[in-house]
Amino acid sequence: MLAKMLNSEIISADSRQIYKVLSIGTAKPSETEQNIAKHHFINSLNPNEDFNVSRFEIEALKIIDKLHLQNKIPIVVGGSGLYIRAIVDGLWNDVDTDSDFREKLMKEKEEFGIQYLYDKLVKIDSKSAETMLPQNWKRVIRALEVFHLTGKSILEFHNEHKRESDYIFHQFGLMWNREVLYQNIELRVDEMIQLGLVEEVKSILEMGYSADLNSLNTVGYKEIVAYLNGEYDLERAIELIKRNTRRFAKRQMTWFRKDENINWFEIKDKNEIESITSGIIDRFCS
Repeated sequence: MLAKMLNSEIISADSRQIYKVLSIGTAKPSETEQNIAKHHFINSLNPNEDFNVSRFEIEALKIIDKLHLQNKIPIVVGGSGLYIRAIVDGLWNDVDTDSDFREKLMKEKEEFGIQYLYDKLVKIDSKSAETMLPQNWKRVIRALEVFHLTGKSILEFHNEHKRESDYIFHQFGLMWNREVLYQNIELRVDEMIQLGLVEEVKSILEMGYSADLNSLNTVGYKEIVAYLNGEYDLERAIELIKRNTRRFAKRQMTWFRKDENINWFEIKDKNEIESITSGIIDRFCS
């Protein structure tokens, strides 16, 4: 709606919607929505192709520059706080790597699992741990590596190395009542199952894609993979998707609430979206 009113284009900052066959579980915009406004970083890669925040930063800024030359206001939408930060503040890559230490962590991951590594990070750098999920094990390992090499939190480096920008960013967020948010999550998960999430995951695996791919190590997909592997029944898988989605939403809000540049709109019902959109345009144009 906002993109249509501004006659602009949308840059998706969702780290999973970029993959072609991950549709139901990532709640991609519908074909109708994509026809209303052009969406970038949607259905661009196969599940086994690598994509990271550094690449997103480079490519997204090129699109922003292009839209700016067309006198269009880019609209960045999405859930990855790190992707948003990459566009607004820039990322850093100053801290070196320690291949021996990283190899040690990889062995621990294989032997004890990703939760083990995440728990290690919680003990030494709880603030960084709050900004990521255990399944984002590459980020967890990098945070452990940075602390090992410098004795400092990876967040300190993010905050100290901000990129100068040619643009002014206006950031807006929707603050849902927690009870309503959790109800929406319940309904969304049920809808994904009805739309065929299980069949989607089966199809992806039948295409020959490994269940160990980072793209499938995602809430909604990893639980269905475990169900298909016989680790638990479908009812339990659905329960876990709902629980893990609630936890993910809580972590997202923890991340975004710390950003003082975000202007928040309280929302109780989807019917308020139109008035909120008008409010965003009013604030943006004032």
